[in-house]
Amino acid sequence: MKFTVFVTSLFLVGSEAFAPSAGIARSSTALNAENGVTTRIGFLQQSAAAVAAFTLIPAQANAAKYGGFGAGSPEVIDPKDAIVDEDILKSDSVQNGIAAVRGYKQSVVDMKAALASDNQTDIGPKIRKDFDFSVVRTDLNAINAALDEDTQRGTDRIVRAILQDITELEVTQKQKPGVPRSETRLGNVNKKLDKLEKSFDDYLAFAN
Repeated sequence: MKFTVFVTSLFLVGSEAFAPSAGIARSSTALNAENGVTTRIGFLQQSAAAVAAFTLIPAQANAAKYGGFGAGSPEVIDPKDAIVDEDILKSDSVQNGIAAVRGYKQSVVDMKAALASDNQTDIGPKIRKDFDFSVVRTDLNAINAALDEDTQRGTDRIVRAILQDITELEVTQKQKPGVPRSETRLGNVNKKLDKLEKSFDDYLAFAN
């Protein structure tokens, strides 16, 4: 009997000790998101820390996934199951956001075409010109406004993934002056572009 009470006590203490840690991880991530991330490298470092924090939370690790969509993205629901406010969806702010995100996707397509034409093309200036973090985040959040809270928990993850994809793309495509881009590096850049294009497609699926 004493042993049972002792084990139960340990369980309760362990649970209480863990719960605040999970809360702190979520609060810290939310606070950083609200304050904004001013640099792409800073966002990448923050994202890595956030991923590490979420791996400590069993509920996140066991979140449902489905089909090919949202693979590796816990809490991202299937777009066909999303609850969308049609009136807000038709608003100018949301429609402008949708048009902007489609433009971002087209920019990715253009970069892929440029690399196909000349595999030494420097796409860095276009990345920095077309993907300003604060503007991209604002446009993505404009679409989010038309979705219910449960859906937003998943689309928020896609937003963070898109910003991380942009950061990783810029880092991957960089070349030292006078050093040609190798086939391996070119392949890595194209993979990043494919990933970013898919992320935009995944997000736009919630607005169709």
